[in-house]
Amino acid sequence: MGKITWKEKVNLTMLTDFYEITMANGYFQHGLKDKIAYFDMFFRKVPDGGGFAIMAGVEQLIEYIKMLKFEDEDIEYLRSKKVFSDDFLEYLRNFKFSCDVWAIPEGTPIFPNEPIITVRGPIIEAQFIETMVLLTINHQSLIATKANRIVRAAQGRPVLEFGSRRAQGYNGAILGARAAYIGGCKGTACTIADRDYEIPAVGTMAHSWVQLFPSELDAFKAYARTYPDNCVLLVDTYNVLKSGIPNAIRTAREELEPRGYRLKGVRIDSGDITYLSKMARKMLDEAGMQDCLICASNSLDEYIIRDILVQGAKVDMFGVGERLITSKSEPVFGGVYKLVAIEEDGRIIPKIKVSENVEKITNPCFKQVYRLYERDTNKAIADVITLRDEVIDDTQPYEIFDPEYTWKRKIVTNFYARKLQVPIFQKGKCVYNSPDLSEIRRYCDEQVNTLWDEVLRFENPHKYYVDLSQKLWDIKVGLLKEQTYRK
Repeated sequence: MGKITWKEKVNLTMLTDFYEITMANGYFQHGLKDKIAYFDMFFRKVPDGGGFAIMAGVEQLIEYIKMLKFEDEDIEYLRSKKVFSDDFLEYLRNFKFSCDVWAIPEGTPIFPNEPIITVRGPIIEAQFIETMVLLTINHQSLIATKANRIVRAAQGRPVLEFGSRRAQGYNGAILGARAAYIGGCKGTACTIADRDYEIPAVGTMAHSWVQLFPSELDAFKAYARTYPDNCVLLVDTYNVLKSGIPNAIRTAREELEPRGYRLKGVRIDSGDITYLSKMARKMLDEAGMQDCLICASNSLDEYIIRDILVQGAKVDMFGVGERLITSKSEPVFGGVYKLVAIEEDGRIIPKIKVSENVEKITNPCFKQVYRLYERDTNKAIADVITLRDEVIDDTQPYEIFDPEYTWKRKIVTNFYARKLQVPIFQKGKCVYNSPDLSEIRRYCDEQVNTLWDEVLRFENPHKYYVDLSQKLWDIKVGLLKEQTYRK
């Protein structure tokens, strides 16, 4: 028997909200199972008050859709609920996904209210995948976004994801490591993420290693003998400056250097990182060990990292755990999945959700998202949500306007436009080859660099423009007026 890996296909068809099945049964009973519907996934707010988020999770969404199939035990379970018709259960037994799906590629910066996933197809099928669309994209986009904030705070210093033990379940640990890598982390402590996703696994020792030996020096020397070419010592088990660093230096002198090796680094996992790293750097440099790196860990996030670097901390890399893998400061991404249109007699009929909370009013219609870039700088100017068949002619000036404060208008010139959504499935067949994870990571870094510094700020970032085309705005206003008159 061959080895089973985490990436081996798992049928998660029944990982769905129960109401998606009750609605499906209702659609079936009312003769609506073949009604063509359009759904958008979008989110309303960037976590942590940031200026943008990072798209992630598309590869896992593809894997889920490919595996959609009701097994015999699924049918029998549903039959036991005694609320579904036999005809409907037979339909599920022969269920085959036939929708079209479009998505913004992983690693792309994304913004509130723009469709990041669009699904078109029979209402039962399009509605049924709601939970997994949201679960998959929400989780990984959240972690990729948090990781990118932390990586940017580190100002070019490597950030390692250390959060497996504090993640919300094994799925959160493994796919969280994947998302963190997309966001810019250099490696992970999660071994299975290296095996299955080729994310470099890193790790040396815990405090238990040091405690197990008669002395800290004995522990360091034993480790150095075992891993002489990649020796990183944890120096805070007892006292960083009085024993940890001195014993690390002595280990280098007595165990590594006589054999032609250098001490690779030391890790500080507690205490005042700024003060301890400054003093440790001074002690290491005076010992002629300027090439020995200092790694810091211990409940770090983007704000702590930013602050200790401003204070002059001498840290060369960071290990970030629970506050990254759980996005502790704001652990919910908040993406939603809404009906935006249906087809009747071959015509697309726009649908809108109206709410007294203005931010919950949806953008109707089958849509596309364009990103406009300055030709001279390649910096992103704005995103424009258009009708699907609209074309933005980037050889001509183009007017954009704020969809809430419509008198705020701007003529954009000398720009180029790029469609963000790409086809993922056509009539149920996957037509998209997911890029290599390292390629997604490089793409993410490139695309974040197209954003202006004002958008990248942690506090009070510039609000990036996400505008509606004039045609789409007119339809939306028309539908709102219709709803008002219906009341």
